[in-house]
Amino acid sequence: MEPLSLRYPDPAVEVLHPDFLKLRLFNASVERLATGLRWAEGPVWFGDGRYLLVSDIPNDRILRWDDCAGQMSVFRQPSNNANGHARDAQGRLVSCEHLTRRVTRTEHDGRVTVLADRFEGARLNSPNDITLCRRDSAVWFTDPSFGIGGHWEGEPAEQERPHGVYRIDALTGGLTCPIDDLDGPNGLAFSPDESVLYVIESRATPHRLIWAYDHAADGTLSNKRLHVDADGPGALDGMACDVAGNLWCGFGSNGAPGADPAALDGVRVYSPSGQPIGHIHLPERCANVCFGGAKGNRLFMAASHSVYALYVNTTGVVR
Repeated sequence: MEPLSLRYPDPAVEVLHPDFLKLRLFNASVERLATGLRWAEGPVWFGDGRYLLVSDIPNDRILRWDDCAGQMSVFRQPSNNANGHARDAQGRLVSCEHLTRRVTRTEHDGRVTVLADRFEGARLNSPNDITLCRRDSAVWFTDPSFGIGGHWEGEPAEQERPHGVYRIDALTGGLTCPIDDLDGPNGLAFSPDESVLYVIESRATPHRLIWAYDHAADGTLSNKRLHVDADGPGALDGMACDVAGNLWCGFGSNGAPGADPAALDGVRVYSPSGQPIGHIHLPERCANVCFGGAKGNRLFMAASHSVYALYVNTTGVVR
């Protein structure tokens, strides 16, 4: 583990609003855990094994960072250009695969079960990010077309479905598409009580957006409303919610003229009301994040070529 700064407090952890002070640990530094990836995505923590899985999409592999040894190894290759991951209530790995355009579950014996690959007879685009609802074990995932645009993260193919957000019913396995009006739906997360679903619209123009939806007990959504406007050159990707309802979002420059990547790359933290309160600066654009570690208070950040970590004064919502 390589701290990026020897100073306390770490200058990379920027306070944008006093509310962030209670989330920042004065003597915790941003650490680089591993590097050498081509595009890091989809981190998920396995506390029972004390390891982190993260996708390296263009290299068609899932990597495993071991907390005890502090080393990275290959968990699965090929991975079908896997992107986002989550764990279900039984502790099984649930994954989005770009190449095969499907969502899968890895059983405890290593077998792979396909949970979804088609909707109303049409192939999915390229499932991207994923989360689970604790109260009913439903699987929610986003399905933009990022993986079918070329050979870098999948393979070229015709788009058969609009960009969408899908729900897999845990009891029936039935697939529904509650959202089909977002351009590039990407990261998604539930509020701590699961009454709200947040979805990032990563190709909204001119600004990247986070939408909020009321989430009913039967899994239906209503009352779509704007929660966050990234405002100008900021680009949002994936996110994780902490127990207080703050959203920790992968962030970077969207390439707008005059944008300063050094000021934008990293993780932007938003309060439950949608106000930006903190920013963790990284030397690379960050795609996605998750909470983990022995106490759930370690933020893992998948950022372009590297994986970073930072201890914070909160914990992630356990899914």
